[in-house]
Amino acid sequence: MSMGIRKPGLWRWFLGVWLAGAGLSGGRLAASDVPPVPAFHRDARILFQGDSITDGNRGRSPDPNHILGHGYAFLVAARYGAAFPERNLDFMNRGISGNTVRDLAKRWQSDTLDLKPDILSILVGVNDHGRGVPLDQFEQDYDHLLADTVAANPRIRLVLCAPFLLPVGRMKEKYAEKFADIQARQAIVARLAAKHHAALVRFQPVFDAACGKAPAEHWIWDGVHPTYSGHQLMADEWVRTVRKFWPRSPARP
Repeated sequence: MSMGIRKPGLWRWFLGVWLAGAGLSGGRLAASDVPPVPAFHRDARILFQGDSITDGNRGRSPDPNHILGHGYAFLVAARYGAAFPERNLDFMNRGISGNTVRDLAKRWQSDTLDLKPDILSILVGVNDHGRGVPLDQFEQDYDHLLADTVAANPRIRLVLCAPFLLPVGRMKEKYAEKFADIQARQAIVARLAAKHHAALVRFQPVFDAACGKAPAEHWIWDGVHPTYSGHQLMADEWVRTVRKFWPRSPARP
């Protein structure tokens, strides 16, 4: 018994019901399927700071087509700007390729404090590793930077992202030695996150787990800089961490 299921109109009806149940419309992801980030209150300004991984070849003009670059910061902004337009979220990127913590400090007033972010995300450390910045100096400089930030804005919400590395390309040479230094800097970032009540985003375990599904080169093309697939992993982990760390919406400033 066919139950009339061959009728085109009925097929369209069943398809419409399935799409509605799946939260899709015409194959598109519905806004209701994007989990809200409570910390993203209305008119919140979210600033991403760091080195080349954050920079993502961002534009240096007001052109909104390029201003956020092509990395994890862009992916977070694109998803939440589209899903929650009524919140008028303001995403900004001030990452600069090659920066160390001391480089950040030199431009901190104009590129961070003067922008008055509600949420400040920082990813730095791989260049400190590459330039041989001593671990104690790295920690001291980073600590001072965070202390100055909180002093300027006690209500700011900090997100500290730990640096990461994979054995790809030139990073394969003496990788164990390099990774040991990166791990030490990861531990420093974790200590600073606890000290300054910041959300801690650990990217290394995410990439390590992903390497069980595809070669390291699929995620980080040179051992340091993620591919588009790697940046998606970063965006997802950043959102997951921030949602978990601040499960409720903050009081309006």
